[in-house]
Amino acid sequence: MAASAGVSVATVSKVLNGREDVAPDTRALIEELLRRHAYVSPTARRSAGAVLTVELIVHGAFGAYSTEVIEGVVHAGEEAGASIVIGQLGDDRLPVGSAHDWARRLASSGRAGVIVVTGALTSAHIDALALTGIPLVVLDPMSLPRVEVTSVGSTNFAGGLSATQHLLALGHRRIGYVGGPAGSGCNQARLHGYRAALENAGITADPALVHNEHFTYDVGLRAGARLLDLPDRPTAVVGGSDTIAMGIIEAARVRGLRVPEDLSVTGFDDTELARMASPPLTVIRQPLREMGRVAVKTVLQMAAGAALDSHHVELATELVVRSTTAPLEGAPPRAARPAG
Repeated sequence: MAASAGVSVATVSKVLNGREDVAPDTRALIEELLRRHAYVSPTARRSAGAVLTVELIVHGAFGAYSTEVIEGVVHAGEEAGASIVIGQLGDDRLPVGSAHDWARRLASSGRAGVIVVTGALTSAHIDALALTGIPLVVLDPMSLPRVEVTSVGSTNFAGGLSATQHLLALGHRRIGYVGGPAGSGCNQARLHGYRAALENAGITADPALVHNEHFTYDVGLRAGARLLDLPDRPTAVVGGSDTIAMGIIEAARVRGLRVPEDLSVTGFDDTELARMASPPLTVIRQPLREMGRVAVKTVLQMAAGAALDSHHVELATELVVRSTTAPLEGAPPRAARPAG
């Protein structure tokens, strides 16, 4: 907004707050830009008399992961007296060409805030929302084009580290990793944790054992097949999501390999899939419902004009040992007892 008007942020703030020490021409220019972008002040949104409404935008299919996040968001909305409107986008990004139209639609609908789940936002959409004055929170972001964007996630590095350390403690040394997009921030953190655990154990990570693509079952199936067909196949694989892990397990079954006797596998998320799998899946648990709750609390604080303690919140992950990991035959285990 300030850049569009050729003035400082402080000058825009003076106009928004009704200050008199702004030149008439400058004030008129800023007010015109505010009208053009459908800016609604937090005070006006709070005093409109209507129930606060938050737009939740989910990228991709409504699978086990997004269902748990949505449950957390909806329950938090009920507790706060806010309505949640859920939208879905099929690709990885919001439509770039209509960024301002999209933001104006949200503003004209009286949205108090926007929560985007996992999606890769562009700077154009961040700018468009800022011009309308609608607060934005990104939940479990794939990437953040700007550090100032408020986000809620989990300790992905610690999760990748813990999963790999667990497998190392069971005697495994040839450990694969199958994750999401290579450029995804959460996947990079999990992969770095995997590599750090190997390095701490004196093991050089083998690039042939690493596959990054998408957080889907089909990727787990395809990458699992490639890893398990290697002449020197891994004895364990860290999956970057529960769905990836399930695909890897199916690739093992097709090849007559038993899990966990012949191959240990870990997932990441701890969705209902992991708990219902046969055998139940060892995972790194993300507190998905709690992440949704924190995202709602944060966006409503921003809508109320309240200061945030932090613009980037990371909730703790946790290793949950079930039945898809076991000691490597011939290697004495050093693992802790199953956690659940």
